[in-house]
Amino acid sequence: MKLVRGRTAALRITPSPRWESAPVPPATAGRYPPTPSRGAGMRTAWWQKGVVVDGDLVSGPGSAAANRFVRADRALSAIGTTLDDRRTAAELAAFLVEELCDSATVDLYGPQEGHREPGESLRPAAAAGRHDLLGSLERGPREEVAVRALDAGHPITASFTPGRSTGLATLSVPLLTRDRVHGVVLALRAGRPFDDDETAAVHYAARLAAAHLRHADDQREAGPRVWDLQKVLSAGPGRSHPDVDLATRWSPGPVGGHWCEAVRLHSGRTLLVAGDVMGHGLDAAVDMNAYRSLLRYIASTDLAPHGILRRLDAAMSTESGRRPATCLLVLLDPVHGTALLAGAGHPPPVVVHADGTAAPVELPVGPPLGTGGSAYRAAGLPLAPDDTLVMFTYGLIERRGEDIDTSLARLTALRVRPGQGVGELLDELLDEVPGGTPGGPGAGHTDDGTAVVAARLRPRP
Repeated sequence: MKLVRGRTAALRITPSPRWESAPVPPATAGRYPPTPSRGAGMRTAWWQKGVVVDGDLVSGPGSAAANRFVRADRALSAIGTTLDDRRTAAELAAFLVEELCDSATVDLYGPQEGHREPGESLRPAAAAGRHDLLGSLERGPREEVAVRALDAGHPITASFTPGRSTGLATLSVPLLTRDRVHGVVLALRAGRPFDDDETAAVHYAARLAAAHLRHADDQREAGPRVWDLQKVLSAGPGRSHPDVDLATRWSPGPVGGHWCEAVRLHSGRTLLVAGDVMGHGLDAAVDMNAYRSLLRYIASTDLAPHGILRRLDAAMSTESGRRPATCLLVLLDPVHGTALLAGAGHPPPVVVHADGTAAPVELPVGPPLGTGGSAYRAAGLPLAPDDTLVMFTYGLIERRGEDIDTSLARLTALRVRPGQGVGELLDELLDEVPGGTPGGPGAGHTDDGTAVVAARLRPRP
């Protein structure tokens, strides 16, 4: 979970891929830090002062321990930013070359194969570093070097080949997670063999990459089932009031917990909902259904949007293991031409005016649902008959490495053709947003799917 503070959303949750712990082999235990665990309870920091654990200085600046922690932090930031196997392999190779060796190659088996069958061969996935060392490896028995790590019965296989000048050190480490072999990484360096600390660092990076590869495999295996479940749970926007024009759009991505809908209330008003559960996969889809079902029940009591969020947060925060979720509620009142809004860590909606310009709605910020914060407030908004209110999940605007305010500003800077219906306006808006339409410009810059809902009040006679 990553929390980002900004002007328009005080608290935001972005999905992070789940990955297993990357244990250190017994031969190198104590030389390299274990992969941090969410429940470990140890707060570690490394600054110019050295390594600090729970407020106590345990090693000075520039010490071997401090360097190991710094390297571990770099590995966590550099490896596994997406669910793409080749991207993960390239990130692993680049990290090793930057930190430890002259050249690195990563060979992978096909996804979901799980183990090596007779006659099956590794497939080159990524390479980085000096081309001359890689070339010498290609001229040699590369397959033999690669499979040593898989066949020798040891987690790490090292060799040093003396040469006429400096010699070549080779380190092969399998990419292993439980009962699954994903491939092998080779680290090459001219000059001297890898010492114990460097060997442990390569092993740590390999296990970290393997955990991300395993997570990507799990997502691919569960994907079709979860996508079917999500389509069933989120099919259609629901029934809106006759005086409200409504349109919804979805774009595929890693399946998970994003949804939008309209709840028609007996008071003659319509509640619009956009929400996003943290993470991807079956668990996120199941939690999304729990949030959605309870929200509809609470909404039937005719509470204001911020009251609904308070009740929903109080209920969900008591359930063990329930994932946090962001949510935006807009209560439309066609009789008075107004909207009442409240948000829980969700991006604010955008109003597209009659001239085709767009502007974000100023919205009081609140914590995500399921955190027990319950500090939610509402804001009123007058809506002209030609105004179109657009609500969306993070997948529409989120871009890796970009501040959320910058992403929102890009959306509000767009201009659409005036005079369109709600559905046509929404289609044009999605076509203009980079990555908003599958296969369109900027697609792939985010790891999330998108749910969008647009509403416009019909003029009353």
